[in-house]
Amino acid sequence: MQLKNFKTLWGFEGDFEIACIQAKEAGFEGIEGQAPKELEEQLYWRECLDKYELDFIGEIVTGGDYVPARHHTVQEHINDVEVGIKNSLKLSASFVTCIGGCDAWSEEESIEFFQRAMEVAQSYGVKICFETHRSRCLFTPWTTRRIVQELPYIKLTLDMSHWCVVCERLMDTELDTIKAIASNVYHIHARVGYDQGPQVPHPRAPEYEAALLSHQRIWELIWSVQKEKGMQNSTMTPEFGPDGYLHTLPFTNVPVADLWEINCWMAETEKSHFYDYFKREGAL
Repeated sequence: MQLKNFKTLWGFEGDFEIACIQAKEAGFEGIEGQAPKELEEQLYWRECLDKYELDFIGEIVTGGDYVPARHHTVQEHINDVEVGIKNSLKLSASFVTCIGGCDAWSEEESIEFFQRAMEVAQSYGVKICFETHRSRCLFTPWTTRRIVQELPYIKLTLDMSHWCVVCERLMDTELDTIKAIASNVYHIHARVGYDQGPQVPHPRAPEYEAALLSHQRIWELIWSVQKEKGMQNSTMTPEFGPDGYLHTLPFTNVPVADLWEINCWMAETEKSHFYDYFKREGAL
């Protein structure tokens, strides 16, 4: 099994070809982001991806924004899924990952959303994963476990940093629950959270070593399950980002670290971690 790293477009500003050049030079195998809506721009992105031999993971956000509008119905969220899939198809997306639903829904509504979203994806011949994201249906590990029990074939994008905030603790305290959903994890977002936030200032900082190791222990668990299932590739997107996630200095709002440097460090560290782990396990 191989680990493929994807560059996130979150926090990137500039021409898409520049993003591709950055990704290629830094050793990423692909790019993850929301596909553009206009056909001309979709074709341009596809041309750049082909030129630099990069894969693409389409990101879908339902409900109007990253924090969903409370009044949007299940049907409106489904409509967003279908639009996002159509846009991603033009880019030959390997699969799509969806930040979907709403944390205020009943679990019955959430299950309806996931069932219908998977049916839409299947009708287009696309794999869809659902991110464990706060403000969304999968906002806690225990809710996610119950939904997985109802929908055993659901695929997940695991981002534990959100759960660290919601639960106010690191997630290796909840290994029984993580193990119960591990076989459903298809994709990983490699951002390191801590008990009071979704993003440590820098994962290399010694004061956040415990948080990094906590996430890495769980990623190892996921990798092992993926290998046992016979997956040829494990995909990971280092996803440190802006918008209140990146720590800044008071009054000046100067960032305490460089996002691209952090994501590159995370990609290199986890690539080494992945292969070192399987060597230790005698699986390579």
